[in-house]
Amino acid sequence: MPNKVVSTFEREMQNPSFKKSFQEGYQDFLLSELLIAMMEGDEKSVRVLAKETNLSPTVIQNLRSGSQTDIKLSNFINISHACGFHIVLEKGEERINL
Repeated sequence: MPNKVVSTFEREMQNPSFKKSFQEGYQDFLLSELLIAMMEGDEKSVRVLAKETNLSPTVIQNLRSGSQTDIKLSNFINISHACGFHIVLEKGEERINL
C-alpha cells in the first residue's frame, strides 16, 4: 500500500507551536468573518451598526478587519441582535437564549 502524501499544512500542524499559533489566528479570523457575514446578511453598514449598538464605528471596523481580536460578550450579543440573530447556549436538551 503506497504511503499517504502529507501536505505541507498537515506536516506543519504536527508541530505544536505552529498548531497553537494557527489556531489562535484562525479564531481571530473567524470572528472577523462572522461579523462581516452578519452585517452583509442584514445589509448593515459600519455606521448604522455602530449607532444601533452604541459602539464607535472604529470598533466595528476594527472587528471587521481583524485588527481588534477580542470583544466583550455583551457587545457581541448586541451586534448579533442588531443583525437579527439570537445567541443560544446549548447543552444536551437544555437551551439558554442570550
